[in-house]
Amino acid sequence: MSVPRVSVVIVTWNGRLLLERFLPSVLATDYPDLEVVVADNASEDGTAEWLAEAHPEVVMARHAENLLFAGGNNAAVPYATGDLVCFLNNDVEVPPGWLTPLVAALDDPGVVAVQPKLLQHGDRTQFEYAGASGGVLDAFGYPFTRGRLFDTLEPDTGQYDDACDVFWATGAALLVRRDAFETAGGFDEAFGMHMEEIDLCWRMQRAGGRIRVEPASEVYHLGGASLPQGDPRKMFFNVRNSLVMLAKNLPPREARRALRGRRVLDAVAAARSWIGGDRAEADAIRRAVREARERIRSVDGPPEAERPVLPPYRGSVVLDYFLRGRRRFSDLPASAFRPGWRPTPPAT
Repeated sequence: MSVPRVSVVIVTWNGRLLLERFLPSVLATDYPDLEVVVADNASEDGTAEWLAEAHPEVVMARHAENLLFAGGNNAAVPYATGDLVCFLNNDVEVPPGWLTPLVAALDDPGVVAVQPKLLQHGDRTQFEYAGASGGVLDAFGYPFTRGRLFDTLEPDTGQYDDACDVFWATGAALLVRRDAFETAGGFDEAFGMHMEEIDLCWRMQRAGGRIRVEPASEVYHLGGASLPQGDPRKMFFNVRNSLVMLAKNLPPREARRALRGRRVLDAVAAARSWIGGDRAEADAIRRAVREARERIRSVDGPPEAERPVLPPYRGSVVLDYFLRGRRRFSDLPASAFRPGWRPTPPAT
């Protein structure tokens, strides 16, 4: 029985040591029709030379400059020959059987993208920050996951082992239908890095597709290879891109409402960082808001005739977490989710 060809695309920039460590696990994947494409964002650490000598079986997409995550992946897709493309971070270790359950999830023709369960590389009993067991979005553009709210990571006890639809899937390990990816226009390169996979998943849903998590597959993410937690640039990209994403994907009235709420929440976040002594983070938030405001002026939202796709969580995860003390996904009230959208919560 034939299986679809899968092209695994790995973007790297000065990540030779990470590739030496993690690429062998990808090449050892137990799947009969696998292609691996490494997109080198003009590395200066000998990545291309090492790769050509150590792994000539890998397809290399050499970029003339650092195109960041979004641009690096988009520019690498033409090198791929698979009908399915898996975007994989260069700091992810995979077990041999990780890919088969993800491909099986795409047997459903309505599903356009799927992620595995993401666990910490250093402690495989803990969910990992970047995607855990599938992503959700609140009314104001704040992402969270089954397994993580802000910096609170849950242990993996099997509580999110149900495969289900989610709002977004992590870009650290994202299997997509190539035709759906290309029809959606790929990753928004204006984002650079951070939030681009959420924006992509939102656009693919607007086109009628569904996003899934398949926890029967799990992978192990080191995390922080691009920008570590606490780096003000991470805050900048997350704030700026989430604001632009709201304007791009929400109908105008809903976008105005969400952006009004974000003005308050972002101002409070900047003040909290300033008072707490993290002036670099406070400045990053303010700069992100200013730049987003400029970008939004030239953003066109969805056409009026398009069926709206709204964030599944109608409440504010910020207020739930910081004011109401809700630290786990299962703590969030079911009534705050749109009908039919709450992924199965853990048993209590």
